[in-house]
Amino acid sequence: MSATAAPSESVVTTRQRIDSIDILRGLVMVIMALDHVRDFFHAGAQSYSPENLAHTTAFLFFTRWITHYCAPVFMFLSGVGIHFMTSRRGSLATASRFLITRGLWLIFLELTVLNIGFSFNLSYRIVLLQVIWVFGWSMIVMAGLIHLPRRAVLILAVGTIALHNSLDGIKPAQFGAVSWVWNVLHVQAFLRWGNMQVLVLYPLIPWIAVMAAGYCLGPVYQWPPERRRKFLLRLGAVSTAAFFVLRYVNVYADPQKWSIQSTFSLTVISFFRVLKYPPSLDYLLMTLGPALIFLAAMDRVRVSEANPFRVFGRVPMFYYILHFYSIHALSVVLAGLRYGRWDILWQLPPSAQGAFPPGFPLDYGYSLPVTYLIWFCLVAALYLPCLWYMRVKQRSRSPWLSYL
Repeated sequence: MSATAAPSESVVTTRQRIDSIDILRGLVMVIMALDHVRDFFHAGAQSYSPENLAHTTAFLFFTRWITHYCAPVFMFLSGVGIHFMTSRRGSLATASRFLITRGLWLIFLELTVLNIGFSFNLSYRIVLLQVIWVFGWSMIVMAGLIHLPRRAVLILAVGTIALHNSLDGIKPAQFGAVSWVWNVLHVQAFLRWGNMQVLVLYPLIPWIAVMAAGYCLGPVYQWPPERRRKFLLRLGAVSTAAFFVLRYVNVYADPQKWSIQSTFSLTVISFFRVLKYPPSLDYLLMTLGPALIFLAAMDRVRVSEANPFRVFGRVPMFYYILHFYSIHALSVVLAGLRYGRWDILWQLPPSAQGAFPPGFPLDYGYSLPVTYLIWFCLVAALYLPCLWYMRVKQRSRSPWLSYL
């Protein structure tokens, strides 16, 4: 009877570094669900932003603030994934075709499956261009950037992240009839297209640069483990320190300045209330810095295949679609049980419309602790479907499964 050979050190190291990325990706996706549950279920979310200093509390602000890590971390890790993908596929032309087709597929999903999941309405009165939209366009741009020298991509990425706030003074109106182009690129806005309102929630700059920066970090995962961990830790520490310095100076890096408030907690909230749409330099330093430190810490950790964070991180698009439909469906059920009307939430919640639509119950929503309970139960319910789909992907050789 022959003994089973132990995995080589290189195999173990590869598994560890991919595990750390999957765990972080899964963690931010779990946190992301909290923000979307808050949109649909929290009473206060229907009337005011958790970043509104006149209404917010420390607990409510933290509930929103912690979710700021989701989009930039996932975008950055997607860039790292593009490095792995280009290394496996060999031909840059093949990799470019994959990125373009996947990017177009993501844009299609945003405009159809995800918009329907968010509104449960086929009227398309309001269309939301959210994070999957910007992921799609970023991948399409990356299809071209991967043909450039890595150093050139790094300069473009870091330069865009560092300097894009210098564009804050440029207003869409300056472009006249094509002002919408600047809205798509840099300024969040509602755009009208006939009877349809299009909310550009995620302008493209500098999200593309965040993905490109992750792509440039990819080769670091081919370094010896100790060198890689030290680099990730130092880069994360420097980025986090740069956030505190730039934010304290309060001159550049975020158009939303902080100020001394009536209480210490509100002053702290003001300090950490950085701009996400589009993501300011402060916002990206605040989120990506700690994420890099987390990657350095998790680089040594091994987890089981069934670890929930690893599972969610391995099937991100499947999880994303499933969690949106689950959240909205549950809100319809609870509204029916509470108000005797199942049609109340066959539309966007008031938090997304900016006001209570006609006939909508003004007492709609639940307390923040109840919102957290709903979030926990919903994420737990998503585990088994995601575990099943992860195993389907592992067994199948179908290239189509890589798109979901």
